[in-house]
Amino acid sequence: MVHSDNATLDAVFAALSDPTRRTVLETLGERSLSVTELAEPHGMSLTGFMKHLRVLEDAGLISRTKEGRIVRCELSPRPMQEAAVWLSRYEKFWTGRLDALARFLYHQEETEWQKLPPPQPSDPRSPSAGTTPSPPKKSGARGPTRKR
Repeated sequence: MVHSDNATLDAVFAALSDPTRRTVLETLGERSLSVTELAEPHGMSLTGFMKHLRVLEDAGLISRTKEGRIVRCELSPRPMQEAAVWLSRYEKFWTGRLDALARFLYHQEETEWQKLPPPQPSDPRSPSAGTTPSPPKKSGARGPTRKR
């Protein structure tokens, strides 16, 4: 059994899955535009672009109105808000899970720290018995010169 809410969410997420359609929605978030103005930056045929608009319209994310010979598109935010509400339930779930993981890791770190052996006093000198010679103070003797 498929609820109409699920079908709406499916259509919204399918529409949002394409970067061209997401860009169209971002653009329409600023103001309504004609189909020609919307299609211009995408570098595709008007027929191909119209298919993207049809997907957005079928999902309820945009509405089209005709003013004379010009078709204008406008953002319809309601389906996006419904998707955001649906996602927020899962955000709460994952936030709770991640908080529990953080508490667990903090507890693990605290108990591991307590199990470590006490630090041994360290000697600032090197543990090796050898010495390292100091670098020469000046450069060596002059090398051979070329005869001309």
